[in-house]
Parts: sequence; C-alpha cells; structure tokens
Amino acid sequence: MPTYRPGQDICRLRVELLPTNPVAFPCEAKKGAAQAASFDLGIIYDKIKYYMERYSKLFFIGILLFVFPSFVFADTLNQKVSFSVDPSFDSQKREEITATLQKVSSQAYFYIDDVWWNSLDSAKKTEASLALDSLAEEFDKKIYPTLVSAFGPEWRPGIDSDTRITVLFHSLAEGAAGYFNNGDEYPKLQNPESNQREMVYLNAQYIGSSYLNGFLAHEFMHLIAFNQKEKTYGVSEDVWLNEARADYASTLLGYDDTFDGSNLQARVKSFLERPTDPLILWDNKKYDYGVVNLFTQYLVENYGKEILTNSIFSKKTGVASLDEALKKRGFTDDTGQIFRNWAVAVLINDCSRTPKYCYKNTNLKNVKVIPQLNFLPMSGESLLQFTNASYDWSANWYKIVGGKGKLVFEFNGQNEGEFSLTYLLCDFQDKCQVKTLSLDAYQDGKVVLDDFSKNYQSLIIVPLIQADNSEDTQSTYLFTWKVSSVEKTDEEKEAELIASLLAQIDFLKKEIARVQAEINAKFGGGTITCNKLENNLYYGLADNMEVRCLQQFLKSQGTDIYPEGIVSGNFWSKTLSAVIRFQEKYASEILSPSGLSQGTGYVGLKTREKINQILENR
Repeated sequence: MPTYRPGQDICRLRVELLPTNPVAFPCEAKKGAAQAASFDLGIIYDKIKYYMERYSKLFFIGILLFVFPSFVFADTLNQKVSFSVDPSFDSQKREEITATLQKVSSQAYFYIDDVWWNSLDSAKKTEASLALDSLAEEFDKKIYPTLVSAFGPEWRPGIDSDTRITVLFHSLAEGAAGYFNNGDEYPKLQNPESNQREMVYLNAQYIGSSYLNGFLAHEFMHLIAFNQKEKTYGVSEDVWLNEARADYASTLLGYDDTFDGSNLQARVKSFLERPTDPLILWDNKKYDYGVVNLFTQYLVENYGKEILTNSIFSKKTGVASLDEALKKRGFTDDTGQIFRNWAVAVLINDCSRTPKYCYKNTNLKNVKVIPQLNFLPMSGESLLQFTNASYDWSANWYKIVGGKGKLVFEFNGQNEGEFSLTYLLCDFQDKCQVKTLSLDAYQDGKVVLDDFSKNYQSLIIVPLIQADNSEDTQSTYLFTWKVSSVEKTDEEKEAELIASLLAQIDFLKKEIARVQAEINAKFGGGTITCNKLENNLYYGLADNMEVRCLQQFLKSQGTDIYPEGIVSGNFWSKTLSAVIRFQEKYASEILSPSGLSQGTGYVGLKTREKINQILENR
C-alpha cells in the first residue's frame, strides 16, 4: 500500500477535481498565482500544525487545497515511501520497493531500501549512517554548489514542489553504480511508473565506498541536464554527451586527483581494453564510458570546461552543441578536428614533443594506445593488405615496420564514408612527424616513401570515419589499406607487379561486396514483422526488440513521420521525434483523451492502442 505523502496526494486530488492539463498545476509548474505570493514558511508550518491538532484530517486537506494550494509538506525523518524502481537495474528485478528516509540535508532526502537496510546488523547500520552523514554534507557543501554553479540548477522546486532532491539507495545489479530515470519528472497521468520527484538512484552496496561521492555527482548531473535541455529547450541531449558531462563531474570536483582507486583510473582501464569503441554510439557498456571520458579530458584540457557548460545552455545537442560552443569561445577547430587530434594524442602522449598531442594531467601521462603491429619482410618485394569495417567516430591505429627500398601505401574507403587519415613517420629515435593523407572524392589516397627502410623505423596510420554526427546511427564503413615494399625494377617486373595488384584489387572488391551484403542484411531494417506492441516504450531504451518493431512501424508511416527511417533498436532523439509526430497526427485518439495538446514521445497505452489498431488492419 503506498505511503501517504501529502504533496503527492493533494496533487492527485486536484487532477480529479479539475481535469485539465496536469502541467498547469502547482505540483508541477515552476510558477503559479499562489507561488507568486511571499510566505514565511515558519509561520505557515506553525499554522498548519495548529490546524492538524485541532481539526480533522479531511478539513486539513481542504485548507491546504484552498488556502495554501502551492504548499507541499517536506518529507520527515523515518518516513516510509513506496517507490517505483527500474527492474533492469534492481538486483532482485523488483518494480517497486519500500524505503525509509534515513537522512535529510538542506539539499536532499536520502532514502534506503528497507529490505537492504534490515539485512544489516547494528554495527553495519551505524557505519552506513555515518557514511550517509558524510555524503549528505559533501553533497550540500561541494557537489551541489559546484555543479549548479557550472551547469545550472536542476528543475527547482520541480514536479514535487520541493527544493530538495531525493536520493534512493537500493541494491542494484552487479556492475551498476546508479541511474537516473527522467520518467520521474512526468506526472503519473503520462508515466504511471513516475515517482514524481527530482531523484536519482544509487547502489546501496557502495554506501561507505570512496566512489560514492563521484557516483552521486554523476547522477545529479543527469538531473541538471534534464532541466537544462528537456525542460528549457524541449530537446533530449545525445546520450554520449550527457554521459560525458556526468562522468567528468568527478574530475571537476577533484575526486580524480588521487588516481589510484578513482573513477578516472577505471575509465582509463576500460578505454585501453577497447580504444576503438565509437565515441557517439552508446550501448551503455564500460567501454563507452572509457572513450567518452578520455575524449572529454582532452577536450577540457585544451579548450576549457566552458565548452561543456556552454553546450548545455544550448537548444542544440551532441556534436552540434559542442561546435556551437567552440565557435562561441573563438576556436576555429570543430569537434571533428579535435577528435582527430585526440586520436594522435592517445598514441604519442608526449608533451615534450608536441603539446597538442598529449595529456597535461599527470594522472594520464602513461595513457597510450598500442597500435596493431604489421611486419614487412626485410628483403625482396612484399605486399601487405588489410580490410576492416568500422563504426562512425571510431579511431583505428596500425603500425607498419620492416620492408626494403620504396614503400607505397594506398588507402581505399567506402565511398559513402567521410574518412580522414593521419599518418606518422617515426625515425629510429622514435621521433614522429604527424602528417595528413588527402583523400579524393572516392575516399582513395596514396603516399610513396623513398628509401623508407633507411630513413624511418615505422609508419603508423590512423584512419577515422566521421560520416554522421547523429547518435542514432549504427552505420559501419569498410576500408582497405595496403602497403608494398619494392626494389627498383625493370619494365617486366613492374608489369608483373601491376598484374598482381590488379588481381588483389579484384579480390578485395568481391570481398567488400560480400561483407557489405552481410552488413546490409544485419542493419538494413526490413518490413514489419511485429503484430502488436505489448509494453510501454520510452526515450533511453537501447538494443530493444520492441523498439526495433516500433521503428519499423514508424518507418512504414512515411517520411513525414520518420524521415530518417533508422531501425536500430535504440530509442534516441530521432525515434522520439517520430513518435511525437505520430501522436500529433492522431491527436484526437491519443492526446485529447489525456488532456494533452502536444506529443510527449512516450509510447504509453493510448499510443500503443493506435499503433496496434493500424497493425491489425494491415
């Protein structure tokens, strides 16, 4: 049975009495006639307490509704509340838990899952209480003021008309530190699972851990980003940039200054395990956090943290918002150029050589990717070739050593891609020259190096693909490079070499066609195979089969509904926009019954009913 919360129940009662758009009510609106008045909260509290003692509960609720319509009770210590939680994060796959308010600070309520708390002995409870005291003080005095000063506030007082946020600790699945659910920022009329609070969720297992301050800062940044982007501009930030800002919060607050045991150390480890992970494609894996963190560290070091703050105060999202912030700060480099420079920095990382290609943070001085090593024979003629498929905004590193005489390097990228290729010529003292290979309209390029084996110890190539700035893309692009080591030859040997190269090219073209066909089959979408949507769908779901079905359906509705036609299984910004268009097209059946005039992008009961009706009539 849900615990009684005056603010929540009053809000619900007002919806029943005045069935209009819930966004207009004081429990959700930032401004209102009642809120415009100036009250002394201490006097109000004393008067309410007086009425509570003297009159019945029903009369008291009436006073709140008609005398103080914008006033909401603060939560009280030891209060129990039933919360909806995400079963995909909860260690026991629960959808609802009961938690007790264990700590109240000036900026936050700290609730702990009763099941987890009751499993502790008295000594562990004492330790947890002390850790909670420390966390609350750190949040009030450091985390909250620092992040709000840099990135602006969360929605305040927010949907619950309470200036404090809620921090809920419950036992999460292994590897999960915490999460933020923007569904809590919507009324239950729109999202039945909403807790109707500004809140974040943390893993109770980390209470007392040195990581906890950083985890809270990370999730609080998501709360800020929701207000700055979705509430202010009505746009959803690209997930990768949202996570980049949140993960950088730990560094901004100084929690990464001591490297051992820090969040930064964990991100470096993840990055070095898979440095080719794409920057803007988000699968919620540890490797995603690794690459966005290491890129963000480089971005802030070279262009200032103001790039992150300016980009959050923008109606643009993702790469476009960073480009806007860079231009506003007077920089000529765009995000694409910075990414290319960063790909070299994590390879060389030596400030004594080239300041642009290194980390200045001493904790990152040892970060270096190890390129894939390729050998050419030291005698005779030789040919080495390599074909790969890579995601957008993903860096690759290859090192070529050996060979004799003249070295001919050739690159061929898929025509639809937008490749760039940086290469490094490194001498025998490991001093490297950084150069750019110009590619033609067909994504082809060639460089010939005379006396390579005498002058250089290695050739390192760094191919990049930047064909699309959208986080919704899952496109992969093929590229092939080959390197030949040849002596000075007569016409006959040259003719034989050309014939051999032509044969190899023919083979590679066939191989490219075969691999491309496989990729098209895997990522190409297709016709609708789903007959019915069974579950509510919302922004942020990733690699979800029902989202894929939804995208197939939206694609079938035409380009005026879903012009991009991306079928990825990821519910990101383009899918959100398509759902809104669909809802507004059938507003009388989907929106009007709920008192809404604009689409929300949340695929709830009414939206699913309309989609299923269309599917059934096919």
